[in-house]
Amino acid sequence: MSARRLPLDRSTLCGFLAILLWSTTIALARSLSEQLGPLTSGATVYLVGGVLCLLHLRRSIQPLIALRRLPRLYLIGCGALFVLYMFALFEAIGLAADRSQVLEVGMVNYLWPSLTILFSLLLLGKKGSWLLIPGSLLALLGVFLVLTQETAISWTSFAHNVAGNPLAYGLALTAALSWGLYSNLTRRWAGSDDTDGGSSSSGGVAFFMLATGAVLLLLRLFSAEISVWNPRAIAEVLFLGLATSLAYVCWDVAMRRGGIVLVGAASYFTPFLSTLTSCLYLQIATGPGLWLGCFAIIVGSLLSWRSVTDARESPTPENRRPYD
Repeated sequence: MSARRLPLDRSTLCGFLAILLWSTTIALARSLSEQLGPLTSGATVYLVGGVLCLLHLRRSIQPLIALRRLPRLYLIGCGALFVLYMFALFEAIGLAADRSQVLEVGMVNYLWPSLTILFSLLLLGKKGSWLLIPGSLLALLGVFLVLTQETAISWTSFAHNVAGNPLAYGLALTAALSWGLYSNLTRRWAGSDDTDGGSSSSGGVAFFMLATGAVLLLLRLFSAEISVWNPRAIAEVLFLGLATSLAYVCWDVAMRRGGIVLVGAASYFTPFLSTLTSCLYLQIATGPGLWLGCFAIIVGSLLSWRSVTDARESPTPENRRPYD
C-alpha cells in the first residue's frame, strides 16, 4: 500500500530530475550575466532550449500541427506572460548588485507558488481553507527575513534594502506575479489535450521559449551591454539550454505517468535546492536569516498548496512547474 502512495517509478524520478535541473537556473543565469549580460545570456539560453524542445516535439507530433491546435488566446496571452517572466527574471538576476543579492532576488521570485494559489481562487474558482492565511503570511515573512538578513529585522531595514536596488527587486516581484498569472491562465485558456498525450500544450512551451529568445535578442540589439564569450560561457549556455528543455520533457513525463502528488510536493523545495546550488556554484557565504526565510517560504507555499481543495488534481506541464 505504501508503494502506491510513494510511486518511485521512472516517471516519478523524471519529475525529481526536472526539479534538480530547474534548481540550477539562478546560479548559471548569474554567472552568464556577469560574462555576457542578462539579455544576451537569456536570448541564447532560450533559443537553444526552444530548438531542443521542438526537436523532441517532432517525435510525437508535427510542431506546426501542435501550434494550430492551441487556442489563440492562450498563445498570445500566456505567451506574453511567459516572455515577461523570463525577461524579468534574467534582468533581475543581472541587475543584482552582487552575488549575495542574487539570492535575495531569487527568493522574491519564489513567491510565485503562493501567488499561483491565490490567483487560482480568482481565476479558476478554486476554494481555499483557513490554511491559506498562515501559508500566505509565512511566504511574505520569508521574503521579509531574506531582505533583512544582514541588518536588524525591522520595517526600516527592509525598506532601506529594497530602496538600494528597487529595479532588481521590482523585476523579481514582476516575475513572481507574471508566473502566477501564467500558471492559472494556462489552465483556463489552454484546457486539456488528451488526443496526443499533451503534446500540443508542450508545443506551446517550445514556441514560447523560442519567442522569449527572439524578444531578448531583439532587445539586445538596442542595448549597450558587453558580452565576453569564452569556453565557460559557451558551456554554461549549452548546459542551461539543455537543462531547461530536458526539464520540460521530464516534467511532462512525470505529470502524465508519474506520482503527481509526490512530485508536486517535492517541487516546493526548489527554493532550497536553488539557493544551495547558487551558494556552491557562485561561492556565496550566507547567514541564518536567508535560510530561515527560505524555510518560511517553503512552508508557506506548502500550506497554501494544501489549502486548496483540488490543488492536487492532475496538472499540465506548464502550470505545475517548479521554475527558478
